[in-house]
Order: sequence, then structure tokens, then C-alpha cells
Amino acid sequence: MTAAAVFAAVFVALYIAHSVGDHWVQTSHQAAHKGENDKTPGQSSRAGRIACTLHVIGLTITKGIALAAVVLVLDLPVTVTGVVAGLGIDAATHWWADRRSTLAWLAKVTGKTEFLVLGTPAHPAHPVTGEGKYAPTLGTGAYALDQSFHHLFLGVAALLIAAL
Repeated sequence: MTAAAVFAAVFVALYIAHSVGDHWVQTSHQAAHKGENDKTPGQSSRAGRIACTLHVIGLTITKGIALAAVVLVLDLPVTVTGVVAGLGIDAATHWWADRRSTLAWLAKVTGKTEFLVLGTPAHPAHPVTGEGKYAPTLGTGAYALDQSFHHLFLGVAALLIAAL
């Protein structure tokens, strides 16, 4: 089997598991608190770090299960080193981005601040209800940048797993 085929199979497994882990496995508590820091009123960095860590552990387990299934069923030639490196870089970068202030910083330094706040009350053209109140939506710039960042590192992880 070619390295390109291994990369493709691994990427698909990680991509599917990422979606499941980010949206089904992650608890509401983790989603609501993983970005808390000392600047969040009434919250602490410790609580945010714990919520984010628990989310990334569940996410990484989900990816590990999906990856193991694909490796076993397709008899993919992967190494323990590749899997540890791939899942490790994915977990570390996922944790970094999900602390929220870090991804907001990256958006700022790359000139994406307006896009980051798209769909939120901070954006002048945020969605509103018929009564003129903010209408929450999943279609935010922050969500799109978050997922795009994660997809980038899913690709890096799949490449490491296929190549090492």
C-alpha cells in the first residue's frame, strides 16, 4: 500500500472522528468552559485548562478508536511512533486553539479579527431575531477559523502517521 493511500485513509478516519469528538463526545460543560481564563469574570485559568484538557482527552480517545478500526480493517502499515507523533501534535494543537484566546491572537496577527467576530454580537452585522435581539448561530467566524485550524493539523497528523 502506498504512503499516499495510507495518508488518505488515516485522514478520513481522523476527520470523521474529529467531527464526532468535537460535537458529540465533548460535553456542554467542556464546550462552555474550555476557553475560560483569568480575564473571564468569575472564572479562572485553571477551570478552563481542566475543561479543555478533558475535552482533548475525549477527542483523542475518539480519534484513536477510529484510527485503530481503520488500521485493523484495512491492514494499514503504520507505526507506533507515527501514531503517537500524529495524535500528539493533533492533541497539542487542538488544546492550544481551544483555549480561545490563543486562536483570537492568531486571528489578530493574521488580520482576521473581523472574520473572527462574524456572527457574534461583537460584529456590527450580527444576526438578529424578529425582535432585534442577538440570534445565536453556529455559523460564526470563530467557529470557521477554529475548525479550519483543526483540519490543518488533522492533515499534519495524517502525514506523520503515514510517513513515520
